[in-house]
Amino acid sequence: MQRDQLEMLKQIQALQFTAVDFNLYLDTHPSDQRALADYANTVREMEQLKTVYTRNYGPLLPTDNLCEPCWRWIEEPWPWEIEY
Repeated sequence: MQRDQLEMLKQIQALQFTAVDFNLYLDTHPSDQRALADYANTVREMEQLKTVYTRNYGPLLPTDNLCEPCWRWIEEPWPWEIEY
């Protein structure tokens, strides 16, 4: 796995964690408009980064593989093979 690819994957993971954390907070504070806006911005940034990652390095999920004729994720290291 290339260094740039690994850094982008770490950014995506951090944004996913942040989105889940905002989601949990919003479960108990549904009227917090600032948190809702921060959640929306986090999700938007995460989706943009996932789109760039998929375009450059291949799918993160099987559903991201819609435009490819083969199963590209098999060409990448398995999660336990990645050195963080």
